[in-house]
Amino acid sequence: MSRLVVVSNRVAVPGEQRAGGLAVGLQAALEERGGVWFGWSGKSVRDESGALHEQRDGDIQFVTMDLNKRDVDGYYNGFANRTLWPLLHFRLDLVDYDRGTRETYHRVNALFADKLAPLLREDDIVWIHDYHLIPLGALLRERGIGCRIGFFLHVPMPSADLLQAMPDHLRLFSSLYAYDLVGFQTQRDTDRFQTYLRLFGGGRVLPDGRLQAPDGRHFRAATFPIGIDTARIAAQAKAAANKSAVKDLRASLRDRQLAIGVDRLDYSKGLPERFQGFERYLDRHPDQHGSLTYLQIAPVSRGDVTEYRQLRTQLEQIAGHINGGHAAPDWTPLRYVNQNFSHATLTGFYRAAAVGLVTPLRDGMNLVAKEYVASQDPDNPGVLVLSLLAGAADELKQALLVNPHDLDGVADAIATASTMSLKRRQERWHAMMEHLHRFDINHWRRSFLETLESV
Repeated sequence: MSRLVVVSNRVAVPGEQRAGGLAVGLQAALEERGGVWFGWSGKSVRDESGALHEQRDGDIQFVTMDLNKRDVDGYYNGFANRTLWPLLHFRLDLVDYDRGTRETYHRVNALFADKLAPLLREDDIVWIHDYHLIPLGALLRERGIGCRIGFFLHVPMPSADLLQAMPDHLRLFSSLYAYDLVGFQTQRDTDRFQTYLRLFGGGRVLPDGRLQAPDGRHFRAATFPIGIDTARIAAQAKAAANKSAVKDLRASLRDRQLAIGVDRLDYSKGLPERFQGFERYLDRHPDQHGSLTYLQIAPVSRGDVTEYRQLRTQLEQIAGHINGGHAAPDWTPLRYVNQNFSHATLTGFYRAAAVGLVTPLRDGMNLVAKEYVASQDPDNPGVLVLSLLAGAADELKQALLVNPHDLDGVADAIATASTMSLKRRQERWHAMMEHLHRFDINHWRRSFLETLESV
């Protein structure tokens, strides 16, 4: 079995909390094969970028690289999160077209290639992750690396017209042609990439499904919806019922139902629209007044980016407006919390919630939707209200699917979820849970790696 080399922006080094499903899945793949996990250390240093740090845990070598502040600002805070993130989430209005950060992004990716290439063997399998590292495969090829290299995009792939709107788009997106396999979350994402390749990328889709780059090179693009560690999360949520934070939350509800949303504070998550949809629910369904409390947990992310600071201020204003117009002396309809909670505690909160609100404007997958379902009590499961524009909607078809821009639709879905009969809730939950068990995080990573090895 070939050695696996995982490359991602951040690395789950030994001793750090590995709560995320991706970290769990990649760790399992590395333990199975042995190999290397390579990425940025997360440190911003004063010296020049490129210093390496190595740790070993069994058959896994963890290698991280420091970046200086200039490179972090240009590569990560700049091009990755001010240009690519909004572009890939269909937000052309928020894209920062800055040539300087674009060049820093390519230069940092070249530094990744310089440091990684000497660590690679001829028979390695290299698996590169996400929008931070799109050009890395092509840069490794330029350095003579001939082993199999795959890439997985965790965020959406927008339409060809939107990609074309980015200056110098072909330089970046044609670098995907250097991979042997490019993986996407949904079939829509795969189709959009193939359309870009045909219309603007100079390539072709061959009759057998392979893709042909302008230089004649063949590669594949395919769909691999990421899953969760379903069994672990179900067990964790059941155990979390005894956590003090979960008990306190239940007690504070005073027998009211709970609706919950858990999202990074990000404009792609549709939080202003969700708040407004909840307000519309309060207005449209006065018969349910006082029966449901909505808890929104939204830890601050990228707080130094202007758009994120503005979003936080906007949400605080909307929350104040809702509570000012609808609260009673013994009831606050909307609880808006910016603090972080442990993953175990969150699964306990999910289990306590009769309604899960997952309504992003765009999302590659959205694992919170899957974790909410996996956390439910089989005897009394809650109902998931899920955006049609999240990748998870392609799989969790028994959720109440909504257009996050349709405030009346979101409002009515909350009302339907909170009054749904036990039998209907159980039927919907069992169907989704069966899918989540079958297509879990291990199925995802095995499917990708088996396909990569076969191309």
